[in-house]
Amino acid sequence: MSAEDDEIDKSSAPLLDHLIELRSRLIWAIAGFFVAFLVCFFFAKQIFNLLVIPFQWATAWAGLDSDKVDLIYTAPQEFFFTQIKLAMFGGLVIAFPVIATQVYKFVAPGLYRNERRAFLPFLVASPILFLIGGALVYFFFTPMVMWFFLSMQQVGPDNEIQISLLPRVSEYLGLIMTLILSFGLVFQLPVVTTLMARVGLLTSASLADKRKYAIVGAFVVAAVLTPPDPVSQIGLALPTILLYEIAIWAARMVERKREQAKAEAESGEAAAEAGTEA
Repeated sequence: MSAEDDEIDKSSAPLLDHLIELRSRLIWAIAGFFVAFLVCFFFAKQIFNLLVIPFQWATAWAGLDSDKVDLIYTAPQEFFFTQIKLAMFGGLVIAFPVIATQVYKFVAPGLYRNERRAFLPFLVASPILFLIGGALVYFFFTPMVMWFFLSMQQVGPDNEIQISLLPRVSEYLGLIMTLILSFGLVFQLPVVTTLMARVGLLTSASLADKRKYAIVGAFVVAAVLTPPDPVSQIGLALPTILLYEIAIWAARMVERKREQAKAEAESGEAAAEAGTEA
């Protein structure tokens, strides 16, 4: 066997090990998602009824009968596919800790110990921030958005033309999912910016200098991600701006700790040199 063939064999073994490891992690991640999907599909109607509660709150705010909330589906298969979509969304949310853990276990062996310690807090903070964004959508913004749409109705004996809101189940679920995903992704802003500040791609000064562009961008992103109503657009833009300010503060904290560690290292080297000279 030539030296070139021997070198190829040595380099192919780690690659095969990585591929086997990747396959194992993918199987665990897919299995976790599949189990969560089956559970969510089994309880799909109960979960959907839970998601309708903000609509009931909005109906009560509008002065209507909150006990009678009607949603419709106009195609025989619509509600079935809505339940599948709901189960996929719920399965992804529930299985996210399993998926994130498998990704971390695959990446962690290639990281230094200090890098793993730095990465773990963000792995924990990311789903927590996503859940905070989802809770804000569920308890506040969805009722506000539905109240805004309900206020456009023409009902009552004084109106000759009766115009009532009868949402389709697929469109209502699409609205909820869009809002939850939009707020959940926006709430990842401090995590992303802090990670970029750790690796030196961003600084707090550059973030502060681009604040005016970030404010404009927040409203543009809100207009793209949310339904075309001012309540949800402003409701997403304002938290985005607040999270941008939090991201600037987090970047400053990272820079302060880095400077402190650098100062301690320099003082340690100076003390070591002084001891050597003595």
